[in-house]
Amino acid sequence: MKIVYISPENTVGTLGLWKKIHESRGNQCTTITLYKTKYHDNGDYCLQLPLIKSNKLYMWCRHTYYKLFVSPKGDYKELKGYPPTWKYNNFFERLYFKFRDWLWKRKVNSIIEKLNLLKFDVFHLEWGLEFYRDARFVKKIQKLQKPIICTYHGQDLRTRGVIKKINDISSLNLTSELDLLQKHPNINYLFLPFDTSKHKPKFTLNNPIKICHSPTNRYYKGSDDIIKICSSLKKYRSFEFILIENMSNKDALEIKNSCDILIDQIHNRGGWGYGMNSVEALSMGLCCLTELIPEYQKFISDHPFVNINIDNLEEKILNLLDNPKNIINQKKISRDWVVKYHDINNVSSKLYEYYESIGVK
Repeated sequence: MKIVYISPENTVGTLGLWKKIHESRGNQCTTITLYKTKYHDNGDYCLQLPLIKSNKLYMWCRHTYYKLFVSPKGDYKELKGYPPTWKYNNFFERLYFKFRDWLWKRKVNSIIEKLNLLKFDVFHLEWGLEFYRDARFVKKIQKLQKPIICTYHGQDLRTRGVIKKINDISSLNLTSELDLLQKHPNINYLFLPFDTSKHKPKFTLNNPIKICHSPTNRYYKGSDDIIKICSSLKKYRSFEFILIENMSNKDALEIKNSCDILIDQIHNRGGWGYGMNSVEALSMGLCCLTELIPEYQKFISDHPFVNINIDNLEEKILNLLDNPKNIINQKKISRDWVVKYHDINNVSSKLYEYYESIGVK
């Protein structure tokens, strides 16, 4: 079976894991990204298309545009709808996307012909996107009656919305974000895959204890409040606080692996609970702190997280610092739990169960 993943970028480095999962089952898997990402590999083929990036300047320009023409919240405004659905906000946007589709046409058609993509058997659309905003590629797939699988990671459904033409013909929708199950009438949960064998956890503690925070977006992670609380605590308690950001994934993982505690997020602005940031830390055997609302605690009732919020974060950190044995215990629980739910072998089995449910064998 020939499987292709089409993704704007290799967001949290999972494309290589999906490829590994499929090839371990004797299938062929090809990954295509639309633009380069700074901290992860760029898949088998990176088209390096213009007018789309994930750097700070591009994101700032997009956020400013939405603040001026759409909402004071800018790019952070969550859409309503079930599911939320993307649409042009004005005539200018319509022209922009039509121009962008035209500009991309040569490179996109070239890769379609080079790889003979229409001969593939299964099409995974990360972020629920294909090459074109007008969905002309998936319309061709539809005519061939081949399965289209959309994976939504968070903001692509919360603040952008589904592309209606793609959503209407999608065979299967997947997400690793629990809150998105309440935003789409036909979506299924799949734990993020991770190769837990790459880490050998150490169930010992540094002296002083090292606490880290690794945001990709400070607003979504509640970083300003986390940094403020930890900085205040350091004035009268002995521990090392390490902020991990703006560096390669390799360097970030190396620093994270040297720590004892990870503070993931508070406020749940970018989704509920946790993501790949915590999955990596759990695999390393770190004690992980994050905010879990009641719905998430019920969904993963055996979770290994220390549940925090803006009001109790200081108290929770102090409790751990005063009881180092509890940190070691949480480290062990973390490692066992992440292997059980996120290891690529277990995630692989669940994905192929979903395949069977849509007739893919």
